[in-house]
Amino acid sequence: MRRASGSPAPLSERAIDAILAPLADAGAVLIAVSGGPDSTALLLMAASWARRRGGRPRLEAATVDHGLRPESADEARAVAKLCGELGLPHHILVWRGAKPKTRVQERAREARYRLLAHCAREIGATAIVTAHHLDDQAETTLFRLLRGSGIGGLRAMAARAPRDGLALARPLLGLPKRALVAYCEAAGVAFVRDPANDDPHYARARLRALMGALAAEGLDAPALARLARRAGQVEEALTRQAEAAEARLGLVADGSCDARALTQEPIEIAERLLAAAIAKVGGKEAGRIGLEKIEALAEGLRDAVAARRAFSANLAGARVRLAAKGRLKVEPEPPRRKPARR
Repeated sequence: MRRASGSPAPLSERAIDAILAPLADAGAVLIAVSGGPDSTALLLMAASWARRRGGRPRLEAATVDHGLRPESADEARAVAKLCGELGLPHHILVWRGAKPKTRVQERAREARYRLLAHCAREIGATAIVTAHHLDDQAETTLFRLLRGSGIGGLRAMAARAPRDGLALARPLLGLPKRALVAYCEAAGVAFVRDPANDDPHYARARLRALMGALAAEGLDAPALARLARRAGQVEEALTRQAEAAEARLGLVADGSCDARALTQEPIEIAERLLAAAIAKVGGKEAGRIGLEKIEALAEGLRDAVAARRAFSANLAGARVRLAAKGRLKVEPEPPRRKPARR
Protein backbone atom coordinates (compact mmCIF):
# COMPACT_ATOMS: atom_id res chain seq x y z
CA MET A 1 0.00 0.00 0.00
CA ARG A 2 1.14 3.54 -0.58
CA ARG A 3 0.30 7.09 0.37
CA ALA A 4 -0.33 9.86 -2.09
CA SER A 5 1.70 13.03 -2.06
CA GLY A 6 1.67 16.45 -3.68
CA SER A 7 -2.12 16.48 -4.06
CA PRO A 8 -4.57 19.41 -4.00
CA ALA A 9 -6.66 20.34 -0.95
CA PRO A 10 -9.40 17.86 0.01
CA LEU A 11 -13.13 18.39 -0.32
CA SER A 12 -15.17 20.23 2.29
CA GLU A 13 -17.97 18.61 4.30
CA ARG A 14 -20.49 20.86 2.57
CA ALA A 15 -19.31 19.63 -0.85
CA ILE A 16 -19.47 16.01 0.27
CA ASP A 17 -22.98 16.50 1.64
CA ALA A 18 -24.10 17.80 -1.75
CA ILE A 19 -22.35 15.00 -3.65
CA LEU A 20 -23.93 12.24 -1.55
CA ALA A 21 -27.34 13.86 -1.13
CA PRO A 22 -28.95 11.62 -3.83
CA LEU A 23 -28.36 8.66 -1.49
CA ALA A 24 -30.16 10.25 1.45
CA ASP A 25 -33.50 8.51 0.84
CA ALA A 26 -32.03 5.00 0.72
CA GLY A 27 -32.63 2.81 3.74
CA ALA A 28 -29.36 0.94 3.26
CA VAL A 29 -26.61 1.04 0.66
CA LEU A 30 -23.71 -1.22 -0.21
CA ILE A 31 -20.45 0.56 -1.05
CA ALA A 32 -18.12 -1.24 -3.45
CA VAL A 33 -14.56 -0.77 -2.16
CA SER A 34 -11.55 -2.24 -3.93
CA GLY A 35 -8.96 -0.56 -1.72
CA GLY A 36 -7.82 1.81 -4.47
CA PRO A 37 -7.79 5.58 -3.92
CA ASP A 38 -11.16 6.18 -5.59
CA SER A 39 -13.23 3.70 -3.60
CA THR A 40 -11.29 4.36 -0.41
CA ALA A 41 -12.15 8.06 -0.70
CA LEU A 42 -15.79 7.16 -1.34
CA LEU A 43 -15.82 4.97 1.76
CA LEU A 44 -14.32 7.70 3.94
CA MET A 45 -16.68 10.35 2.57
CA ALA A 46 -19.76 8.17 3.00
CA ALA A 47 -18.83 7.17 6.54
CA SER A 48 -18.37 10.78 7.70
CA TRP A 49 -21.50 11.88 5.83
CA ALA A 50 -23.66 9.17 7.41
CA ARG A 51 -22.31 10.00 10.88
CA ARG A 52 -23.34 13.63 10.42
CA ARG A 53 -26.80 12.37 9.53
CA GLY A 54 -27.17 10.23 12.62
CA GLY A 55 -26.22 6.97 10.91
CA ARG A 56 -28.58 7.30 7.96
CA PRO A 57 -28.60 5.65 5.55
CA ARG A 58 -27.24 2.38 6.89
CA LEU A 59 -23.90 1.73 5.21
CA GLU A 60 -22.15 -1.56 4.54
CA ALA A 61 -19.15 -2.18 2.31
CA ALA A 62 -18.00 -5.05 0.14
CA THR A 63 -14.74 -5.93 -1.58
CA VAL A 64 -14.64 -8.40 -4.46
CA ASP A 65 -11.58 -10.61 -4.45
CA HIS A 66 -11.28 -11.68 -8.09
CA GLY A 67 -8.37 -13.95 -7.32
CA LEU A 68 -6.46 -12.65 -10.34
CA ARG A 69 -3.44 -11.41 -8.35
CA PRO A 70 -1.64 -12.94 -5.36
CA GLU A 71 -2.11 -9.71 -3.38
CA SER A 72 -5.89 -9.50 -3.79
CA ALA A 73 -6.80 -11.42 -0.62
CA ASP A 74 -4.53 -9.24 1.54
CA GLU A 75 -5.97 -6.12 -0.07
CA ALA A 76 -9.52 -7.24 0.73
CA ARG A 77 -8.52 -7.86 4.35
CA ALA A 78 -6.97 -4.38 4.52
CA VAL A 79 -10.30 -2.88 3.44
CA ALA A 80 -12.07 -4.99 6.06
CA LYS A 81 -9.70 -3.59 8.71
CA LEU A 82 -10.39 -0.01 7.59
CA CYS A 83 -14.14 -0.63 7.69
CA GLY A 84 -13.76 -2.00 11.22
CA GLU A 85 -12.03 1.23 12.25
CA LEU A 86 -14.90 3.18 10.70
CA GLY A 87 -17.51 1.03 12.40
CA LEU A 88 -18.96 -0.30 9.15
CA PRO A 89 -19.84 -3.92 8.35
CA HIS A 90 -17.69 -5.33 5.56
CA HIS A 91 -18.07 -8.33 3.24
CA ILE A 92 -15.35 -10.07 1.22
CA LEU A 93 -16.89 -11.54 -1.94
CA VAL A 94 -14.73 -14.14 -3.67
CA TRP A 95 -14.99 -14.84 -7.39
CA ARG A 96 -14.62 -18.59 -7.36
CA GLY A 97 -14.00 -21.06 -10.17
CA ALA A 98 -11.74 -21.14 -13.20
CA LYS A 99 -10.74 -17.71 -14.49
CA PRO A 100 -11.16 -16.74 -18.15
CA LYS A 101 -8.23 -16.56 -20.54
CA THR A 102 -9.78 -13.86 -22.73
CA ARG A 103 -11.84 -10.69 -22.07
CA VAL A 104 -10.59 -10.90 -18.50
CA GLN A 105 -11.54 -7.39 -17.40
CA GLU A 106 -14.99 -7.56 -18.97
CA ARG A 107 -15.80 -10.90 -17.36
CA ALA A 108 -14.33 -9.81 -14.04
CA ARG A 109 -16.58 -6.75 -14.14
CA GLU A 110 -19.64 -8.94 -14.81
CA ALA A 111 -18.69 -11.22 -11.91
CA ARG A 112 -18.11 -8.21 -9.65
CA TYR A 113 -21.56 -6.75 -10.24
CA ARG A 114 -23.19 -10.17 -9.88
CA LEU A 115 -21.52 -10.72 -6.50
CA LEU A 116 -22.29 -7.18 -5.33
CA ALA A 117 -25.95 -7.48 -6.31
CA HIS A 118 -26.28 -10.76 -4.41
CA CYS A 119 -24.66 -9.22 -1.34
CA ALA A 120 -26.85 -6.11 -1.53
CA ARG A 121 -30.01 -8.21 -1.59
CA GLU A 122 -28.73 -10.31 1.31
CA ILE A 123 -28.26 -7.26 3.55
CA GLY A 124 -31.43 -5.48 2.42
CA ALA A 125 -29.68 -2.68 0.54
CA THR A 126 -31.53 -0.98 -2.29
CA ALA A 127 -28.48 0.58 -3.91
CA ILE A 128 -24.91 -0.31 -4.82
CA VAL A 129 -22.57 2.68 -4.77
CA THR A 130 -19.38 2.74 -6.83
CA ALA A 131 -16.53 5.24 -7.02
CA HIS A 132 -16.50 5.92 -10.76
CA HIS A 133 -15.25 9.47 -11.25
CA LEU A 134 -14.74 12.15 -13.90
CA ASP A 135 -11.65 10.51 -15.40
CA ASP A 136 -13.49 7.18 -15.65
CA GLN A 137 -16.36 8.92 -17.41
CA ALA A 138 -13.97 10.50 -19.91
CA GLU A 139 -12.26 7.18 -20.61
CA THR A 140 -15.60 5.44 -21.11
CA THR A 141 -16.75 8.08 -23.59
CA LEU A 142 -13.48 7.87 -25.53
CA PHE A 143 -13.53 4.07 -25.45
CA ARG A 144 -17.03 3.97 -26.91
CA LEU A 145 -16.29 6.69 -29.44
CA LEU A 146 -13.38 4.68 -30.82
CA ARG A 147 -15.62 1.62 -31.12
CA GLY A 148 -18.26 3.39 -33.15
CA SER A 149 -20.92 3.64 -30.47
CA GLY A 150 -24.18 5.45 -31.08
CA ILE A 151 -25.50 8.38 -29.08
CA GLY A 152 -26.72 6.09 -26.32
CA GLY A 153 -23.22 4.73 -25.79
CA LEU A 154 -21.54 8.11 -25.83
CA ARG A 155 -23.50 9.23 -22.80
CA ALA A 156 -21.19 6.82 -20.93
CA MET A 157 -22.15 6.16 -17.31
CA ALA A 158 -25.29 7.47 -15.65
CA ALA A 159 -25.13 8.85 -12.13
CA ARG A 160 -27.94 6.44 -11.26
CA ALA A 161 -29.14 3.43 -13.23
CA PRO A 162 -31.07 0.22 -12.57
CA ARG A 163 -29.06 -3.00 -12.37
CA ASP A 164 -30.20 -6.45 -11.30
CA GLY A 165 -33.27 -5.05 -9.61
CA LEU A 166 -31.24 -2.52 -7.61
CA ALA A 167 -30.07 1.05 -8.09
CA LEU A 168 -26.46 1.49 -9.20
CA ALA A 169 -25.30 4.90 -7.96
CA ARG A 170 -22.16 6.74 -9.07
CA PRO A 171 -22.12 9.96 -7.03
CA LEU A 172 -18.49 10.87 -7.82
CA LEU A 173 -18.80 11.31 -11.60
CA GLY A 174 -18.22 15.04 -11.29
CA LEU A 175 -14.95 14.70 -9.35
CA PRO A 176 -11.50 14.19 -10.89
CA LYS A 177 -9.33 11.38 -9.60
CA ARG A 178 -6.80 13.80 -8.12
CA ALA A 179 -9.46 15.11 -5.73
CA LEU A 180 -10.09 11.59 -4.45
CA VAL A 181 -6.39 10.90 -3.99
CA ALA A 182 -6.12 14.20 -2.09
CA TYR A 183 -8.95 13.17 0.19
CA CYS A 184 -7.18 9.94 1.13
CA GLU A 185 -3.94 11.86 1.68
CA ALA A 186 -5.60 14.40 3.97
CA ALA A 187 -7.16 11.60 6.00
CA GLY A 188 -3.82 9.80 6.24
CA VAL A 189 -5.35 6.62 4.85
CA ALA A 190 -3.28 4.37 2.59
CA PHE A 191 -4.56 2.78 -0.60
CA VAL A 192 -3.49 0.23 -3.20
CA ARG A 193 -2.85 0.49 -6.90
CA ASP A 194 -4.00 -2.21 -9.29
CA PRO A 195 -1.15 -2.83 -11.78
CA ALA A 196 -3.76 -3.77 -14.42
CA ASN A 197 -4.62 -0.07 -14.63
CA ASP A 198 -1.29 0.53 -16.35
CA ASP A 199 -1.02 -2.76 -18.23
CA PRO A 200 -0.92 -2.03 -21.99
CA HIS A 201 -2.48 -5.42 -22.68
CA TYR A 202 -5.81 -3.81 -21.72
CA ALA A 203 -7.50 -1.27 -23.96
CA ARG A 204 -8.49 0.93 -21.02
CA ALA A 205 -4.88 1.23 -19.92
CA ARG A 206 -3.77 2.19 -23.44
CA LEU A 207 -6.45 4.87 -23.60
CA ARG A 208 -5.41 6.15 -20.18
CA ALA A 209 -1.88 6.59 -21.48
CA LEU A 210 -3.21 8.73 -24.34
CA MET A 211 -5.21 11.10 -22.15
CA GLY A 212 -2.30 13.45 -21.53
CA ALA A 213 -1.66 13.98 -25.23
CA LEU A 214 -5.37 14.49 -25.91
CA ALA A 215 -5.65 16.97 -23.05
CA ALA A 216 -2.82 19.00 -24.59
CA GLU A 217 -5.03 19.40 -27.66
CA GLY A 218 -8.04 20.43 -25.57
CA LEU A 219 -9.73 17.04 -25.34
CA ASP A 220 -9.31 16.60 -21.60
CA ALA A 221 -11.48 14.75 -19.10
CA PRO A 222 -13.94 17.63 -18.54
CA ALA A 223 -14.38 18.02 -22.31
CA LEU A 224 -15.11 14.33 -22.77
CA ALA A 225 -17.45 14.33 -19.78
CA ARG A 226 -19.23 17.32 -21.31
CA LEU A 227 -19.69 15.32 -24.52
CA ALA A 228 -21.14 12.48 -22.44
CA ARG A 229 -23.58 14.86 -20.74
CA ARG A 230 -24.75 16.32 -24.04
CA ALA A 231 -25.06 12.87 -25.58
CA GLY A 232 -27.21 11.91 -22.60
CA GLN A 233 -29.52 14.85 -23.27
CA VAL A 234 -29.88 13.84 -26.93
CA GLU A 235 -30.45 10.22 -25.90
CA GLU A 236 -33.27 11.27 -23.60
CA ALA A 237 -34.97 13.21 -26.40
CA LEU A 238 -34.59 10.32 -28.85
CA THR A 239 -35.94 7.86 -26.30
CA ARG A 240 -39.07 9.94 -25.85
CA GLN A 241 -39.52 10.26 -29.61
CA ALA A 242 -39.13 6.49 -30.02
CA GLU A 243 -41.70 5.89 -27.27
CA ALA A 244 -44.15 8.19 -29.05
CA ALA A 245 -43.56 6.37 -32.35
CA GLU A 246 -44.08 3.00 -30.67
CA ALA A 247 -47.38 4.27 -29.25
CA ARG A 248 -48.49 5.06 -32.81
CA LEU A 249 -47.12 1.94 -34.53
CA GLY A 250 -47.13 -0.81 -31.91
CA LEU A 251 -44.20 -2.71 -33.45
CA VAL A 252 -42.63 -3.76 -30.16
CA ALA A 253 -45.92 -4.49 -28.41
CA ASP A 254 -47.58 -6.40 -31.27
CA GLY A 255 -44.63 -7.71 -33.23
CA SER A 256 -45.95 -6.08 -36.39
CA CYS A 257 -46.80 -2.70 -37.86
CA ASP A 258 -47.35 -0.90 -41.15
CA ALA A 259 -43.95 -1.04 -42.83
CA ARG A 260 -44.37 2.18 -44.78
CA ALA A 261 -45.34 4.09 -41.64
CA LEU A 262 -42.22 2.76 -39.89
CA THR A 263 -39.91 3.77 -42.74
CA GLN A 264 -41.39 7.27 -42.77
CA GLU A 265 -40.09 7.80 -39.26
CA PRO A 266 -36.59 9.31 -38.90
CA ILE A 267 -34.09 6.51 -39.50
CA GLU A 268 -32.79 6.69 -35.92
CA ILE A 269 -36.29 6.10 -34.55
CA ALA A 270 -36.97 3.24 -36.97
CA GLU A 271 -33.70 1.61 -35.94
CA ARG A 272 -34.54 1.88 -32.25
CA LEU A 273 -37.97 0.30 -32.71
CA LEU A 274 -36.53 -2.50 -34.82
CA ALA A 275 -33.83 -3.17 -32.24
CA ALA A 276 -36.37 -3.25 -29.41
CA ALA A 277 -38.72 -5.57 -31.31
CA ILE A 278 -35.90 -7.94 -32.26
CA ALA A 279 -34.59 -7.95 -28.68
CA LYS A 280 -38.04 -8.82 -27.35
CA VAL A 281 -38.58 -11.68 -29.79
CA GLY A 282 -35.02 -12.98 -29.77
CA GLY A 283 -34.52 -12.74 -26.03
CA LYS A 284 -31.45 -10.50 -26.35
CA GLU A 285 -30.50 -7.08 -25.01
CA ALA A 286 -31.10 -4.43 -27.64
CA GLY A 287 -27.72 -2.83 -26.93
CA ARG A 288 -25.91 -6.10 -27.67
CA ILE A 289 -27.37 -6.76 -31.11
CA GLY A 290 -24.87 -4.56 -32.93
CA LEU A 291 -25.57 -1.07 -34.25
CA GLU A 292 -24.11 -1.77 -37.69
CA LYS A 293 -26.44 -4.76 -38.14
CA ILE A 294 -29.49 -2.71 -37.15
CA GLU A 295 -28.44 0.08 -39.51
CA ALA A 296 -28.07 -2.36 -42.43
CA LEU A 297 -31.43 -3.93 -41.60
CA ALA A 298 -33.24 -0.59 -41.48
CA GLU A 299 -31.67 0.52 -44.75
CA GLY A 300 -32.59 -2.75 -46.48
CA LEU A 301 -36.16 -2.52 -45.23
CA ARG A 302 -36.51 1.09 -46.36
CA ASP A 303 -35.25 0.21 -49.87
CA ALA A 304 -37.63 -2.76 -50.08
CA VAL A 305 -40.65 -0.69 -49.05
CA ALA A 306 -39.78 2.03 -51.58
CA ALA A 307 -39.37 -0.57 -54.35
CA ARG A 308 -42.48 -2.54 -53.27
CA ARG A 309 -40.55 -5.80 -53.10
CA ALA A 310 -40.30 -8.62 -50.62
CA PHE A 311 -37.91 -8.42 -47.71
CA SER A 312 -36.77 -10.88 -45.06
CA ALA A 313 -33.79 -10.94 -42.74
CA ASN A 314 -32.75 -12.95 -39.69
CA LEU A 315 -31.02 -11.19 -36.83
CA ALA A 316 -30.33 -12.07 -33.18
CA GLY A 317 -32.83 -14.91 -33.05
CA ALA A 318 -35.61 -13.02 -34.82
CA ARG A 319 -36.90 -12.88 -38.39
CA VAL A 320 -37.90 -9.50 -39.78
CA ARG A 321 -40.26 -10.03 -42.70
CA LEU A 322 -42.18 -7.69 -44.99
CA ALA A 323 -45.45 -9.60 -45.28
CA ALA A 324 -48.37 -9.24 -47.63
CA LYS A 325 -50.21 -5.94 -47.79
CA GLY A 326 -47.21 -4.04 -46.48
CA ARG A 327 -47.19 -5.42 -42.94
CA LEU A 328 -43.86 -5.76 -41.21
CA LYS A 329 -43.58 -8.72 -38.86
CA VAL A 330 -40.91 -9.51 -36.30
CA GLU A 331 -41.17 -13.15 -35.27
CA PRO A 332 -38.94 -15.90 -33.89
CA GLU A 333 -36.32 -17.05 -36.35
CA PRO A 334 -37.34 -20.44 -37.78
CA PRO A 335 -35.11 -23.38 -36.83
CA ARG A 336 -32.31 -23.97 -39.25
CA ARG A 337 -32.51 -27.09 -41.33
CA LYS A 338 -29.96 -29.73 -40.57
CA PRO A 339 -27.92 -30.81 -43.58
CA ALA A 340 -29.10 -34.09 -45.05
CA ARG A 341 -26.97 -37.11 -44.28
CA ARG A 342 -25.33 -38.77 -47.21
